[in-house]
Amino acid sequence: MKPLSTITVASDLPEALAPLREIALNLRWAWRRQSVDLFRSIDEAVWQASGENPIAMLPQVPASRLAQLARDEDFTQRMRSELGDLHTYLTSDRWFQRATPSLVGGPTGDRPAVAYFSMEFGITPTLPIYSGGLGILAGDHLKSASDLGVPLIGIGLLYRWGYFSQSLDRAGWQQENYRRNDPEQLAVEPVLGADGAQVTVSVTLPGDREVTIAVWKAQVGRVPLLLLDTDVEGNDDAAREITDRLYGGDHEHRILQEIVLGIGGVRAVQAFCDATGHVAPEVFHLNEGHAGFSGLERIGELMQSDAGFDEALGEVRAGTVFTTHTPVPAGIDRFDVAELRRYLDADEHGVSRLVAELPVEAALALGQENGGAVFNMAHMGFRLAQRANGVSKLHGAVSREMFQDLYPGFDVAEVPIGSVTNGVHRRTWVSDTMDDLYKKAMGDIDISSTGDWSQLASLTDHDLIDARDSLRGHLVTMTRRHMHDAWIRRGADEAELAWTRDILDPEVLTIGFARRVSTYKRLTLMLNDPERLRRILLDPERPVQFVIAGKAHPADIPGKEFMQQLVRFADDAGVRHRIAFLPDYDIQMAEVLVAGSDVWLNNPIRPEEASGTSGMKAVMNGGLTFSISDGWWDEMATDEAGWTIPTVDTEDREHRDRVEADALYEILEHRIAPLFYDRDDQGAPRGWLEKVRASLVQIAPQVTAARMVRDYVKDLYLPAAGAARTFAADPSLRAGFTAWKAAVSDAWPQVAVTDVRLTGTREGRVPTGSELTLTATVDLAGLTDEDVVVEAVVGTVGDDGQIAAPSLIPLQRDAEGRYGARFTLGRPGELGYTVRVTPQHSVLASRAELGLVATA
Repeated sequence: MKPLSTITVASDLPEALAPLREIALNLRWAWRRQSVDLFRSIDEAVWQASGENPIAMLPQVPASRLAQLARDEDFTQRMRSELGDLHTYLTSDRWFQRATPSLVGGPTGDRPAVAYFSMEFGITPTLPIYSGGLGILAGDHLKSASDLGVPLIGIGLLYRWGYFSQSLDRAGWQQENYRRNDPEQLAVEPVLGADGAQVTVSVTLPGDREVTIAVWKAQVGRVPLLLLDTDVEGNDDAAREITDRLYGGDHEHRILQEIVLGIGGVRAVQAFCDATGHVAPEVFHLNEGHAGFSGLERIGELMQSDAGFDEALGEVRAGTVFTTHTPVPAGIDRFDVAELRRYLDADEHGVSRLVAELPVEAALALGQENGGAVFNMAHMGFRLAQRANGVSKLHGAVSREMFQDLYPGFDVAEVPIGSVTNGVHRRTWVSDTMDDLYKKAMGDIDISSTGDWSQLASLTDHDLIDARDSLRGHLVTMTRRHMHDAWIRRGADEAELAWTRDILDPEVLTIGFARRVSTYKRLTLMLNDPERLRRILLDPERPVQFVIAGKAHPADIPGKEFMQQLVRFADDAGVRHRIAFLPDYDIQMAEVLVAGSDVWLNNPIRPEEASGTSGMKAVMNGGLTFSISDGWWDEMATDEAGWTIPTVDTEDREHRDRVEADALYEILEHRIAPLFYDRDDQGAPRGWLEKVRASLVQIAPQVTAARMVRDYVKDLYLPAAGAARTFAADPSLRAGFTAWKAAVSDAWPQVAVTDVRLTGTREGRVPTGSELTLTATVDLAGLTDEDVVVEAVVGTVGDDGQIAAPSLIPLQRDAEGRYGARFTLGRPGELGYTVRVTPQHSVLASRAELGLVATA
């Protein structure tokens, strides 16, 4: 019979168990073993059925079980202990509180706060608002900021459908499936205003179309993560769909999401601070260009306080940090200028209706490529931020070259884009098994505050062998279960899946490979010579097995084709016990995969991997690195802790792939496998274990997100906060700096360097160490010595005729008005020299900011 209607039956928590909900609503439980164990002990079956989601689990626990637990003194004592530990964690001074006075020199109660914008956040699978590396990185950033006590507010979107879950069809083609997220099943709460109602903000789209945005909060330890939601009663259907899916829809949908994130995000932060008393942020960190419109909103706010556009831009730049994550132009959001002009919606005076007081054409100029018809979100990010960085040293160098055109006249090395290498949150990604070894070697000290992990070298062979065997066994068990379930979803019958119970071997060398499936990451490089790979997998004495996972973007057809090619190889009955592709890669799967892999493989096209973090997680668990010299491995590579695949610098991609694949096979077959299987009389792989210790001691401390966040605080956040405070403390500075920029820009075409003379040479030659004198006549066109730096540029001349790796030697004005300096040259060789003039001002973070330089 069909039901007349339906009802939902849910258990209410007894008063004695009320602390469980408080613990569940703070996502710190996701990286605290004791909290997870507490929830699991309530009801193991319900815990698993809920997807290990305590918010979803608690209403499903039978009332009789809850009543029993309420009377269980041991359980209630554990619960109160967890609650007490949480309160201590939230209120005690941590690294930031202890270090800030020495870092900023200000009163301890006057610490700067940071607003951190990201399109996605990977905190836990129970909050499915992430897709991959960018989101996991953002999640680890928030967790480590919390652990370190950094006063940070996260801003993202509450996607009602999130990112897709992945399955394969019988032919190995990716299928995307979406599941609606119910806020009642998530660890989020509405942000409430003084009237007790949920806080909302709004944006006005063309045609006076008002879009209301509800503000939710997920608490990530000490860090509030504000999540914006347009699925609100009163919005039209199109507006309600703005925050429907992560990276879904067309360009117009993406623009709307970025308007909500950027402009709505700034308004939401203000409303949240007003409602809760949270310290208003002084620093705005844009994690990629998606939140670039936040800068336009802040400019508009300042213009409503009577600042001019250039004045407001200068102040916004001072307090903004921009992080770029892509080393390839294809990874950047680029829109049609006319499309953005429509959304900024100018009135008859050219002022935006979307952002009050904002001049539309001036705003568009911030992102236009060469003044043309394309609006580049990364260009806007750099023009809105006085401080910018890539996510590894190599990526910083690539970014300086990639965006050099934004700073004309300056060498690549002088482009003001630095680097902060990514890291991973140790307590999230270190398995319980390895965490026990960390504690055994290092005790209970907070190792996030130290870079010295040398005590890990004391771990015995027995310790490491037992841990690695256990973790590899867990991975094999998980892989067998997932492969069985994946084949059921692919349409297989139970009767034909007996083979899935025996795939992989817990004693065989295991290679892990998991990441977003895009062509530059080269999932299929290992298939360049399928027969050679087959021989390596099936070697009777030194076999190798692979566990592989990853998702392709729904619109990335080449990525899906790569995946299908790999899946078809793995489906072959001859090798399917040695190579497995696991669909639906997520945090839960990753935790087991990175921990259980003996070696983590990374083979992107150099230098197209900005950083990469999956290999860092393997390192934390005693895995070794096998990688192209790209991303983070490029700066940390050492033969003591891993293996580097040689790269080929050629435009012939087929040749490059063939040579690099051959190197991959050669290292795997003749260096990695022999070392793994070389055992002493006690059965211990001594050489392998020495490499594991070296990796744990030398590499692991460098790849923590705690190190990453400390670098952001010291190198970017505090300088940005200082610059922002300088503007705020002296309103005249804003106008004065703007006037100075205008005067310098007007005068610059007339600034000239002439009559450069170098004395001390003999027919163009000079002995090493001899003193030289260089002088020049400089016309400053009305500017003063305080406005500029005059310097000699000396260095070797490259094949392109440009001075490479120059030394900069300041020149001083003499009594006759000429500029000069005396210096010696210590290195032999053919050197070039010239004289240049650049602007200088106390507000500038880099003399390249204005893109002004005059040379002889």
